[in-house]
Amino acid sequence: MQPDFGDGFAGTERNDRYDPFDRGPFPVGVVTVQAPDPARDRLFPCEIWYPAAAHHAGQDLAPDTRDLVAARPDDTPRARAAVRDAEPRPGTYPLVVFSHHGGGHRRSATYLCTHLSSHGYLVAALDHSEVVAEELRPTGDDTPAQRMARVDAWIANRVPDIGFLLDRVLGGDAWRSAAVPDPGRVGIVGHSFGGWTALAAPDAEPRIRSVVALAPGGSSMPRPGIIPARLAFGWAREVPTLYLVADGDVCTPLDGMYELFDRTPAARRMVILHRADHLHFADNVESEHEALRAMSLPGDAAWIPKAMRPIGELRTGAQAHLAVRGLTVCHLDATMRQQDQAQRLLAGDLGAALAARGVEVSVHAS
Repeated sequence: MQPDFGDGFAGTERNDRYDPFDRGPFPVGVVTVQAPDPARDRLFPCEIWYPAAAHHAGQDLAPDTRDLVAARPDDTPRARAAVRDAEPRPGTYPLVVFSHHGGGHRRSATYLCTHLSSHGYLVAALDHSEVVAEELRPTGDDTPAQRMARVDAWIANRVPDIGFLLDRVLGGDAWRSAAVPDPGRVGIVGHSFGGWTALAAPDAEPRIRSVVALAPGGSSMPRPGIIPARLAFGWAREVPTLYLVADGDVCTPLDGMYELFDRTPAARRMVILHRADHLHFADNVESEHEALRAMSLPGDAAWIPKAMRPIGELRTGAQAHLAVRGLTVCHLDATMRQQDQAQRLLAGDLGAALAARGVEVSVHAS
């Protein structure tokens, strides 16, 4: 008989060495599903990453077999560390929902979603309503009042989108598989507007047990051109929270991150990446950062590209991704799996642990 360690780890060898920064023991599969929402007359494309069967080992990293897909129809296809439509590994796994940034998409952070699945998490993401709903897309000739109404609708739809995705994945409409999500262990990770979504969702969504907010929006004094979403923090239970933020973030600067950290009504920790900006939490950091610097943004957001430092003055995307991947896994392992090794790592000297990997950070904890 194979040993069963729980969390889908049946038959997997584990030892005393805990390193969430390394890729996990499972090959990763990925599937795209279409989830209709009749109540809002919308069709949501969803991406689901999951631990794949053992015979896929290595295929998620090999150039000839890993997923090659464009983030959007007009983008250049890029390789992702997963096998398209791979056979799932049977088991029950904690579920993590990922929420993308404003103007983003469900594949905005595949570096993180695939890493989580390699560590035994089932990860689901959708294109939010402002991406899929024609009536919510900017027209280019909106009046200020029309634009504000549109932004209000973006904000109003974000948390319902998360509830819809959880219903479809946990209820089986969007995901019928031998890799089964555990409804008692659900976490959420989000970046920017998605970070706001991750912090707002526990107000209305009791299934969420753990939060990771990457450079989140929601401060009381947002910069011009940044979505002015607010947070009530009306959590009726303990939802342990990890903030991962950047000291050079132009869009969501540190003063706002400290404000949100202080207001969070739960056990919390904040790790500040040094020499990083807002897009260090997304895929393809170098190209995305420089593309934004080259843009001419309209209206109140026109200042943003001019305020951004050249990517050559900042840390590499690979360094930022290493930190974000490992810290996210560690937080979720500690809070949803109650893993002693993860809890000890978080409670120890995280600064030294990251410095040993070439990444300078500062840490604040409640």
